[in-house]
Amino acid sequence: MTHRPYRTHEVSNQPPPLEDYNVFAADAVLVEGLKRWGGAWAEREISALGEDCGRASTILRGRQANDFDPALKLFDRFGHRIDEVEFHPAWHEIMASAVKHRMHSLPWIEKRAGAHVARAAGYICRHQVDEGTSCPITMTFAAPPALAADARIMAEWGPRLMSDRYDARGQPAAKKTGALMGMGMTEKQGGSDVRSNTTRATPIGKGGPGQPYEIVGHKWFFSAPMCDAFLILAYAPKGLSCFLLPRWTPEGERNAIRIQRLKGKLGNWSNASSEVEFHGAWAELLGEEGRGVATIIEMVRHTRLDCCLGSAATLRQAIAQATHHCSHRVAFQRRLVDQPLMQNVLADIALESEAASTLALWLAHLFDRAPAEPAAQRLSRLMTAVGKYWICKRAIHGVAEALECIGGNGYVEEGPMARLYRDVPLNSIWEGSGNVQCLDLLRALSKDPETLAVFYAELAEAEGRDGRFDAFVVGLKDEFKDFDDLEARSRALVERMGLAMQAALLLRHAPGFVAEAFVATRLAGGRGMEFGTMVSGLKTVQLIERARPKLAAD
Repeated sequence: MTHRPYRTHEVSNQPPPLEDYNVFAADAVLVEGLKRWGGAWAEREISALGEDCGRASTILRGRQANDFDPALKLFDRFGHRIDEVEFHPAWHEIMASAVKHRMHSLPWIEKRAGAHVARAAGYICRHQVDEGTSCPITMTFAAPPALAADARIMAEWGPRLMSDRYDARGQPAAKKTGALMGMGMTEKQGGSDVRSNTTRATPIGKGGPGQPYEIVGHKWFFSAPMCDAFLILAYAPKGLSCFLLPRWTPEGERNAIRIQRLKGKLGNWSNASSEVEFHGAWAELLGEEGRGVATIIEMVRHTRLDCCLGSAATLRQAIAQATHHCSHRVAFQRRLVDQPLMQNVLADIALESEAASTLALWLAHLFDRAPAEPAAQRLSRLMTAVGKYWICKRAIHGVAEALECIGGNGYVEEGPMARLYRDVPLNSIWEGSGNVQCLDLLRALSKDPETLAVFYAELAEAEGRDGRFDAFVVGLKDEFKDFDDLEARSRALVERMGLAMQAALLLRHAPGFVAEAFVATRLAGGRGMEFGTMVSGLKTVQLIERARPKLAAD
């Protein structure tokens, strides 16, 4: 008898890769939100970006940018100090696409209503390709509100930062076709407590707004060191102040920014995060001496918006991968997506993802309205802290559960889920951890008591649509009647505020089966502590189908 060799290389029951699809068009929440909140005029451009983000070649570039770590080059081959970071070409291609689509500048150069919402939808699409490139894109986007503190500096740097041409050359910004902005706030001894900073700024001459200073000190986290300039905090004679620190001096020499090392991080591998020292670096004072936090806080607030968008994007990609996998994978003679237990899990994550994206897009809508509406300004400041806390934390749990839906294939580095899992905690930490968001919210409420009334007024827009929602809001208001131990209780309060606003938005704008599921499970106690424990009777199949991206072959 002749024995045939066992053919181990035959592959079956494996899903096709989720690629060559339009990331924007496949996301009903993004498409609906863009139209609802004033960004319909940008649909063609955002759809083009979404198509690019879903291409197999673009997805490959996202993986390559993370597989090949940035490399620090302190000296050139002749011994000159250069403090440069080299990236894989994929990094530069992703950056060029983001800049081309104006993800760093759209609200500042586009005067039509809904520009923040349009950018938010595009940002959610491109963040799913690579999280690391979002860092310099976000900081460049967030810089102009802070630069507005000095008209001359804004006139010099604004056009560079708003250019739609990506220029990675190591040159003075004046010689480049476009520029990027980074930032450096925290130091090793203080972290979020920036008042404990030790970096010093000494006037070169008379001092004052727009004048040059010499910077001596360090930064423990110096984000994206290959940017062309940075906003930093340092102590001037009159207190903690904000400075614009370029990589090159006005004379065309490399500024005295010494990179000590690149951070070895849990995730966000494609991005270079560094520790630096300033050895008499040249910088310009932005705003008044002693007003550093007040000046840079506008940059921080806009970066926190992107933390919400980024976490919503990562959660969206996770549920897209999970629903796609389970729609093609068979176990126990049935597709996973057809099995009631898996349906409960997928529907629960899909619901979390829709609520996160809806809240994040609505927050961008508030940023659009804030310049002309004091109520929207108050609400945006409050809800940025709430969204940063709640969306970023829920995304961590949702991504972990989506990874488990895929199983062992989700845990290996060849697929996208391991990278999503490593990346997702970052936004909860960057620009202020959960506790910092809670403290900022309490500070906002104490400084402007009208803010809470504006929040209640927004919730009132959904009153009468569901008795369980109405009861939840009454309970939330009762929590604020007692100010004892408010700081200790603030996490629970922020959580309830986030849930209440998500429920209000879904009741007003989402399909009825989505709002019903959210209220039943998040407000009325119709689920356990983990995903996949929702009560029976909810339309799980519809929730899954709303979240699942469809390929041409499906």
